[in-house]
Amino acid sequence: MREHLPALTAKISAALAVKPEVFITHPAELRIISSMPDDELRKFAAEHGWRAVRRIGGRQIEFYNDATEKYLPLP
Repeated sequence: MREHLPALTAKISAALAVKPEVFITHPAELRIISSMPDDELRKFAAEHGWRAVRRIGGRQIEFYNDATEKYLPLP
């Protein structure tokens, strides 16, 4: 299942480049994302400068650009 994560990451990234949010609702894509525990999903999103929100009892996962993650000051 994780072998499909790079393709899904590219899809999310492309969508967030042109609009402020993307909703993952396709069952195959949801299986990939839903297989992640909440803390792993948050870490995955933060690594890409996104914020993830699970909605509708897990039938939809939303990703947003997260400026606080994207523009953290350098140490």
